[in-house]
This record gives sequence, structure tokens and C-alpha cells, in this order.
Amino acid sequence: MAKITIVVVDDHPLFRQGVVDSFSLEQDLEVIGQAASGEEAISVVRDLNPQVAIIDVNLPGMNGQQVMRQIVSEKLPTRVILLTAYDDHEQVVHSMRGGAAAYCAKDVLPEKLVETIRDVAGGKYVVGEQILDLPDLEHWLAEQTENAMKPYGDPGEPFYPLSEREMEVLTFVTKGLSNKEIASMLRISHQTVKNHVTSILRKLGVEDRTQAAIYALRRGWVRLYQQKTNSDSQE
Repeated sequence: MAKITIVVVDDHPLFRQGVVDSFSLEQDLEVIGQAASGEEAISVVRDLNPQVAIIDVNLPGMNGQQVMRQIVSEKLPTRVILLTAYDDHEQVVHSMRGGAAAYCAKDVLPEKLVETIRDVAGGKYVVGEQILDLPDLEHWLAEQTENAMKPYGDPGEPFYPLSEREMEVLTFVTKGLSNKEIASMLRISHQTVKNHVTSILRKLGVEDRTQAAIYALRRGWVRLYQQKTNSDSQE
């Protein structure tokens, strides 16, 4: 019996190993690679060509949606299952539009994840409890509310309802910088930063900077501690 080949991508070793161990009990599944970052994931998928890649949305460096976009843009045969700690309908729609084969919460039962892998390997799409073929998926996407279908960016890009500059400001807000410090970092005026913060709060529907920071962290848009790059370590 031919086995379904899998790569597991998550930056938490304990969680990643737990997923791998659960698959070892299934005779038709074989984990052929692992990765702890987005960049490493791309390299592993290119080298090993697994049938399925299970990828955490919130990764250091490239996040899961960016990895998915790269896989899709390179027309690699691997189908992507995205895992997230925070289930969000808009992100589900955005991910499925962008090329994901399935989108699951990280608290998914092991047996459900195994079933999802088998469905995805068989060419299906899985959203929650729904197992869809491509026409079904297109119909499902078309039926979503206009709110969920807002053009927040290219479907292959991470789901950000903010402009590039607003994302920069939000990143610094999340790290605790004041408006004055942000203005200095971005070389823009203090008033411009205030305007961006006001816009961010309005777009995210939150009341203050703390809520905005939590919103961004929960969705994996911003990480408090970024891994050092090679260039950083050489400085």
C-alpha cells in the first residue's frame, strides 16, 4: 500500500513531535520531513515533494500563509493544510482563496486531522466539517458574506486588513514602543503615527493599543521575539 507522504512544519518542537508521533500509528501515513520555520519549510518541501504539508500559520520569519503562497506560486505538487491556534472565519476564507487545501484549528482531534490528510491527499478540500471538491469549494467561497470576502489583499498574501505602513506601526505598537519612538524609527512625524494608530484601531474594531497588540499576536501577524537572521548574528 502506497503511503501518504507528509511534512510537518511548526516552530514548537513538543507540538511538532506530538503530531509526528500520532501519525506513526497510521499505516498509510509517513512523515518524511519536519521544519521549524517558513524558510526551512520551503526548502524541505522543494527537496522532498511530500503529498501533504501541515503548516502552522504562526511561524517565525515567513508565516504559514506566505509559505503556502510560495508553494502554490512554484506549482509544487504538495497540498497544504494550515493549522492555527486562533480560528478566524475571515482567515479561513482568505486561506482557501489563496490555495490552501484545508484549514484546521490546532486543537483538532488527532483522528480528525488524519481524516483530513487522507481527504486532502485524495484531492478534496476540507473546511471545518465540510469535505469539498473544487466546484463545491468555489461555490462555498462565492456564498461567503461580503464582509469575509473583502479584498484585504492578494489571496496569497497573509490576511492583513491594514496597509503596509499600518502593519509597520502595529508591529512597533506590539513591541511596546511609544508614538514618539515609532516616529523616530520610521522617520515620519509624530502626528502621522497618531493618525496611523487611530486608523489601525478603527479597522481592527478595538479600543486601545493593547487590544490591537493582542489582536495581531493572536493571528500570528506579529511575533514578539523574531529569530535572528544570519546577518544579525554577524553584526
